Amino acid sequence: MRIDMVGGGAIGLLFAARLATAGAAVTVWTRTESQAAALTAGGIDYRDGEEGAPTVHVGVASQCLADLTEPLASGQSEEEHWVVLAVKQSHLNEELLSRLRRLVKPGTRILGLQNGVGHLEKLAEALPGASLYAGVTTEGAKRSGETGVIHTGHGQLFWGPLRVNGSESDKKGEKSQNLWIKTLESAGFSATLSNDMNSRIYEKLLINAVINPLTALYDVTNGELPMHPLRKKLMHALYSETMEVLASDGLAMDSDGWQRVLGVCQATAGNVSSMLADVRAGRVTEIEWINGGVSRIAARIGLRSPLNDAICTLVSQLQVNENS
Repeated sequence: MRIDMVGGGAIGLLFAARLATAGAAVTVWTRTESQAAALTAGGIDYRDGEEGAPTVHVGVASQCLADLTEPLASGQSEEEHWVVLAVKQSHLNEELLSRLRRLVKPGTRILGLQNGVGHLEKLAEALPGASLYAGVTTEGAKRSGETGVIHTGHGQLFWGPLRVNGSESDKKGEKSQNLWIKTLESAGFSATLSNDMNSRIYEKLLINAVINPLTALYDVTNGELPMHPLRKKLMHALYSETMEVLASDGLAMDSDGWQRVLGVCQATAGNVSSMLADVRAGRVTEIEWINGGVSRIAARIGLRSPLNDAICTLVSQLQVNENS
């Protein structure tokens, strides 16, 4: 199996390292020449867990996306080919999409692992007729330098074919799906093929919309967020509004959703959310596709979302301040 991993961040390096160890031919496509050169020279330095575990050096091929100016050779006609998109929503722009078209050939399957909402519609529009899959992962990872990744928490991967205009985008993909599951499992991932990815995406969106922006605004870890009563009160208010919006648009979630949010805070207590990490580093966050996505869903179905609207404004202003 040939896998093109688009994105050299924590999740991209985590999946690339584990899949390459399982025997897949993996190429990591990066945004910078320096990271591509470092990965080509030394591979990925993978460590399972924060303390005590040895570092494993995993060889992978790597190229910079800027070098993808012509369509790649198709390779063996019967070779299974998956493209895994492990970039943030802010990087899923027209420039990247144009390069992505050069990676895709007939029979290629594309798996998107983005947070928030809106990316799947963008992919379907940019790649008409492509075999598209949605993915939601709860794996925890932290990048260390350009080539290192620490597997900070074992989770699950839910994935399934994207439905475009009510029709599955990959009607003949059963053989590829089965091989992909076997490859993921041999790489040590817990992978579940789902026929209801919209609910999986909304479940993760609900959790991200509460934890990510508030940790960024308060500059606290996930575990610290609910420890102050006023922060916890705001968390619950934001949860209630977001839950109402997503439930009105089809999310069927049991009554312990609030406890699930608190459980994630506890299970990832020492983690710095990706949004807080972006704010601290002066990078663009995914607020537009997380809470902004909730606001757009609310507007589409005729509901109000004042808290999500306000949170978007506050975090966006924080980005302006950090970058000024």
